[in-house]
Amino acid sequence: MSEAETRNGHYPYQAPIDAYGNNGFRFADMSHRGALLCLPTGMQAWHEAGEGAPQLSWFAPVLALADSIEVLMIGMGSEPVFLDPAIREAFRAHGVVVEAISTGSAVRTYNILLAEKRAVAAALIAVERVR
Repeated sequence: MSEAETRNGHYPYQAPIDAYGNNGFRFADMSHRGALLCLPTGMQAWHEAGEGAPQLSWFAPVLALADSIEVLMIGMGSEPVFLDPAIREAFRAHGVVVEAISTGSAVRTYNILLAEKRAVAAALIAVERVR
């Protein structure tokens, strides 16, 4: 992995999440603070994620790879938040199943599907405390 990729918040492989909480995630012997995208092209900071209910625009990096994803796990933080039907429809048009659940549940399910070598992706909002 190049130094530039590390500085830009990109790890070029998809990896299981080892831990989450304290506003971040641990994977591949590294830590990341803030929201995280786990994509077929690697792990990267999810800069688009903001406050409030998720917006379709937040998912542009994921939609760009939708043809190589079967399931998208969306970790919505500590408590699930309403997911705009337009988001589900945008992914449904590409044949992607979307599950919007708590971040902890999304991490656990993502890890299982990744271990099964399924075409899974995750968009994870960081949480302070693990429940």
